[in-house]
Amino acid sequence: MKSTMAAIRPFRALRYNPERISDLSTVITQPYDKISPAMQSLYYDLSPYNLARIIRGRTAPEDNAENTVHTRAARDFQSWIKEGVLAAEDEAAVYPYFQEYTIPGHASGVKERRGFIALCRLEDYSARIVHRHEETLSGPKADRMELLKRTRAHFGQVFFLYSDPSGQIEEALAPLTRRDPWEQLRDEYGTRHTVWRAADAATIDRVVSGMRDRKLIIADGHHRYETALAYRDLCRAEGHECERAGYVMATFVRMEASGLTILPTHRVVHGLPSFNWETFSEKAREAFDWNPLGSSPASAEGAAMIESKLRAAGRDRTAVAAYAGDGRLALLTLKPGFGVAAALPGLSDAERRLDVVVLHRLLIEHALSISAQAVREEKNLRYVRELREAVEEVSTGRAQVCFLMNSTPIEAVRDIAFGGRVMPQKSTDFYPKLLSGLTIYWLENPHGI
Repeated sequence: MKSTMAAIRPFRALRYNPERISDLSTVITQPYDKISPAMQSLYYDLSPYNLARIIRGRTAPEDNAENTVHTRAARDFQSWIKEGVLAAEDEAAVYPYFQEYTIPGHASGVKERRGFIALCRLEDYSARIVHRHEETLSGPKADRMELLKRTRAHFGQVFFLYSDPSGQIEEALAPLTRRDPWEQLRDEYGTRHTVWRAADAATIDRVVSGMRDRKLIIADGHHRYETALAYRDLCRAEGHECERAGYVMATFVRMEASGLTILPTHRVVHGLPSFNWETFSEKAREAFDWNPLGSSPASAEGAAMIESKLRAAGRDRTAVAAYAGDGRLALLTLKPGFGVAAALPGLSDAERRLDVVVLHRLLIEHALSISAQAVREEKNLRYVRELREAVEEVSTGRAQVCFLMNSTPIEAVRDIAFGGRVMPQKSTDFYPKLLSGLTIYWLENPHGI
């Protein structure tokens, strides 16, 4: 009988050898999709063994079919193993992973997100064990597939949420996390990352058995997960040994935990043949109350004012702010009694309550006439975390208008995912990111899985 429950297992992680690498902050990186060209250069300068050389390698003018960023990644990876820079653990373990952080631009004090790293058996979405909550793009998956085929390794983790109101999994790992850490570093954003190693059979059994009746939601790493699924299927089709390819490395975080933070992702619109604030306003007013705001969001005070007004307006209905420069700033709130069900047919009630869904359908697609296909192809849309960065894009003429957002509540993520639906891409920004390279899942580890 096919399992309908999550299956996790410990593994013998490949890690940076502390006898060769004394400072992990010189070799560990942010996830590949967060590495900008400037960050890539910084990482390259930090160490000849920095993981960016593998997960976000530089292209070269002489690149060809035999010499690519992915073939160089595979070469470097094998070389680092032979040199002893990367070393495999002797025993399989699960790895508690804590992150202490402050929220950018907020004076809310230090928060702590607690999770653990382990392997998760890959499940098709149709099995309703692993649930996605966002759309994915084909480009990143093709790139990650080529890297996985060349290296046969997972360097970053899928970020899973699971429900455990009583906290029994965290309780099983708590005694271990009061000991000296296995790995620890502070990243470039000031977040402290601490990892322990749990290899004793009793603790592993409590964690594995405790996770058996859990459903999982992908918080971050949809592209990594779907790449792993595709690689598993490729191995099966080609008749290769498939047990190890049937698992993906992941960090599991309890969704009821107080340390879970979702930041908003603002939308920046550019490249339209024409943009007229008055025409946009007229179309927006069909569904939204339009409230002009006098102050500029470019200053710290103005940005704080917008965030405060958005939070207050968003408590009981959809609220976004639109900014087009030169004093053109407005708070838009969905009209009470507006027929959202008729305007958004084919969607669930949970989807119709999402700010990001209403924004995309009624403002981006309808009021601005940007097609859903253009959105998927990112032709006219950029995604920005910092509110003031989105405003600057408009103020400097690099964009025509930006939409400033509230964050998506974790309850909405849960309801959408378990309801079998998906949000538009970049609907959530879980903060902070999971670092890549703390543990590596090497499918060809001679010591075993």
